[in-house]
Amino acid sequence: MKDKEMIARLAKRVIEIASEKKIRIAVAESCTGGMIAEKITDVPGSSNCFSHGVVSYSDEAKSQFFKIKVDTLKDHGAVSQVVAEQMAEGVIHYNDCDISVAVTGIAGPSGATETKSIGTVWFSWAKKVEKKIVIESELHQFDGNREKIRMNATEVALRGIENRLKFSKST
Repeated sequence: MKDKEMIARLAKRVIEIASEKKIRIAVAESCTGGMIAEKITDVPGSSNCFSHGVVSYSDEAKSQFFKIKVDTLKDHGAVSQVVAEQMAEGVIHYNDCDISVAVTGIAGPSGATETKSIGTVWFSWAKKVEKKIVIESELHQFDGNREKIRMNATEVALRGIENRLKFSKST
């Protein structure tokens, strides 16, 4: 319960800052399955700044929604920096948003590979800065069961948005 309350407070701060600065947010989710969008939209007033979320669980969906090439998915895997970055950049363009986060990872209990274990999660944040898109990415390795991994990923995604919002100019 403690994690859920903390994430709810974090989502509330994200909405408060984004609303105050008139910044529009979008999310692209894979392993979190819509949890980030859910936590954001649980906050009253989120419609002032939250535009949309896309849950692209399959490789086909990632390719279709974000124009990620099949060769990219084959060469790097869906759980990779390049895929997270393309998801973050792709989702920011729908509805002309200002900031986005993309999350792709392995929540388990299956899906691990020789090079990517359960709990491997890539994050990318895209932000419009003077008509250019700046992307920052991070790799995290979480422990725990599926629910814990997804909660941890949601927290990191929201903290990343919050940190980037604090240094963003109003639109």
